[in-house]
Amino acid sequence: MDSRRTGDRGEALVADYLLGRGYDILRRQYRCRYGEIDLVARQGGVLCFVEVKTRRNLSVALPREAVTGKKQEKLRAAAAVYLSEHPWEGPVRFDVAEVCWETGRPLCIQYWENAF
Repeated sequence: MDSRRTGDRGEALVADYLLGRGYDILRRQYRCRYGEIDLVARQGGVLCFVEVKTRRNLSVALPREAVTGKKQEKLRAAAAVYLSEHPWEGPVRFDVAEVCWETGRPLCIQYWENAF
């Protein structure tokens, strides 16, 4: 499985995970000049920008370790563009989801609200 397909499958799993917990998925793979927001979701009155990190090989690093300060800056900039296009009056937060794969199937999903 190539890395793009792995990422897409991870995002789909996290979307299903969130739907099962009462979130509404507003947008998948929102793209702008600053980058991509994997999922934009709503939990009650909170707008959530979700970064999904999926890995098949955990020997190098955990997926969540790829959400560096620089990546966080890009996500904040992309979220600002999203909010300029889709006005929102409530609180917003940035969440991180980690999906680990083993032998072609998901091994675990970890989810952090308000990750940064």
